[in-house]
Amino acid sequence: MSGFPLVFAGRRFAVMGLGRNGLAAARALAAMGAEVIGWDDATAAREAAAGVRLADPAEGNFEAEALVLSPGIPHRLPAPHRVALWARERGIPILCDVELLFVAVRAAGSRARFAGITGTNGKSTTTALLAHILAGAGVAVAAGANLGPAALSLPLLPDHGIYVLEMSSYMLERIAALRFDVAAMLNLSPDHLDRHGDMAGYVAAKTRIFARQGVDDVAVVGVDDAASRALAAQLSRRPARLLRISGGTDADVGCAGGWLRCSTGPILAMAEARALPGPHNAQNAAAAAAMAATFGIGRAEIARGIANFPGLAHRQQRVGEVGGVLFVNDSKATNADAAARALACYPRVVWIAGGIAKAGGIEPLAPFFPRIAEALVIGRDAPALAATLSAHGVRHRIVETIESAVPAAFAAARAEGAPVVLLSPACASFDQFTSFEARGARFAALVAGLAAGRTA
Repeated sequence: MSGFPLVFAGRRFAVMGLGRNGLAAARALAAMGAEVIGWDDATAAREAAAGVRLADPAEGNFEAEALVLSPGIPHRLPAPHRVALWARERGIPILCDVELLFVAVRAAGSRARFAGITGTNGKSTTTALLAHILAGAGVAVAAGANLGPAALSLPLLPDHGIYVLEMSSYMLERIAALRFDVAAMLNLSPDHLDRHGDMAGYVAAKTRIFARQGVDDVAVVGVDDAASRALAAQLSRRPARLLRISGGTDADVGCAGGWLRCSTGPILAMAEARALPGPHNAQNAAAAAAMAATFGIGRAEIARGIANFPGLAHRQQRVGEVGGVLFVNDSKATNADAAARALACYPRVVWIAGGIAKAGGIEPLAPFFPRIAEALVIGRDAPALAATLSAHGVRHRIVETIESAVPAAFAAARAEGAPVVLLSPACASFDQFTSFEARGARFAALVAGLAAGRTA
């Protein structure tokens, strides 16, 4: 973390979880003058935490003013971590690192603005796209949080700078003072219900992105799903200015007839944005355009940024073409709603799916099943997915691993005349991989090997 003075001198923090977010938080807080102890239940994580004073907060007498709890560690549901219980019993606030970034920026005297982006799907793409547009327009920008660099590894920006932060529900439930000048909710569908109890709890956590917004702030809300439309109606009664966005119809910023438009006219034809296929990406573009315009970026600069955006890995990423078959890595699709967005982009595919299924499985994807020439199913919940496919008469095979799925999918695509092999698993990856990134990287490597073998 660069440029920050000793804004936390004399203050004391405990950090639980020394992964990407927690380790950066522990080091940054110490660099800003705080007394910090850090802990992780994993020995390997503790051994990698060079320079951090290691101590288990729940087993000592450290008087912390706040506990920085890494996002993936629960403090309520499905069961609170013991260190979270320690903090709650003592009335110690449980915060996320983004909260402390905001406090540090303001304590350093910077009036840099904050843009927050959340939603069940599309938030990483929208975060990266907005940062890309702003940087192309010459704005001092730093992007991170749930995507990319941890919040407390970002630099101090000047007054005219903008922090563009992807916010998960896990982070949003641990903010206290953070206020976003511009906040976006892209969409809402069931996810992380074990962590939030039910859909109402999940929506409540997500909606905290609009907390403390006033008349000078802007709330951007997608209106392409019922839950988000209901939220927009609620926000219309709050003081922040509301902008509705859509990927398929006219809105304050929306895409109709293939053209992204705002109230003052057309921005660009979405066909020019090759890295952003499908209505869901049109909505992502609408959100980024609305937020960029709020920050004073003109339509021409917005259009240029959207058109030359390179896209993100593992989000409908074209990783190769072999024998006339395009291979698309959409490993980030860890739920049915995300997979639906990818399946909607291609009229005929061989589909690779599976892993750890979310609540509801793949039944919501039934409207897209006619597009599937064959499905290759992998992972722990392959039998459950196969049962759904059987019930709908979809040709499929359980192949168990991605190593078996890639060559089988290529053969099926050639046999069935399907031009696309799509990895869009609709499931979490943790049964066979450490992350969706690892799953997507393995898929890309297998495609590269397939291409090399055919070339040879």
